[in-house]
Amino acid sequence: MRKGLVGALLVTVLLGLYLWQVAGRAVALISTGEPVAVLIGLAVLALPLLAVGLLAREFLLAASVQRMADTLAAQGALPVDDLPRSPGGRIDRAAADEAFGPYRAAVEAEPDDWAAWYRLAFAYDAAGDRKRARGALRRASALHRAAGRAARG
Repeated sequence: MRKGLVGALLVTVLLGLYLWQVAGRAVALISTGEPVAVLIGLAVLALPLLAVGLLAREFLLAASVQRMADTLAAQGALPVDDLPRSPGGRIDRAAADEAFGPYRAAVEAEPDDWAAWYRLAFAYDAAGDRKRARGALRRASALHRAAGRAARG
């Protein structure tokens, strides 16, 4: 197993235990029958449900990103991280910004190409724009799923 996956699973288990406790307290409040306690219990119960939904969404995205990476690796088309780095390991920002252009141009030329969006996501990440990187990965994932459905049907 990959070290990152083990860490993610461990944190998920700990979060699950915490959410179980919160949900138990919420149910206890609801079961009192007191109107204010019931309202508070319902509000508290919404938090674990929201957390589980968001966590599931992230795990599904991670699984999709891994499938895309496996596909690109099999094709020999996985993006290579060859940007210069500082002695501390940080990517040189100017080099990342310079390398970004071709990835953006590829997406503009082929907006329905999941692989182009995948590569753009990693270019955003290298440039330090995590929000856009996640958005590009979500777009790549949606296109990848659509391409898989089209290939099967």
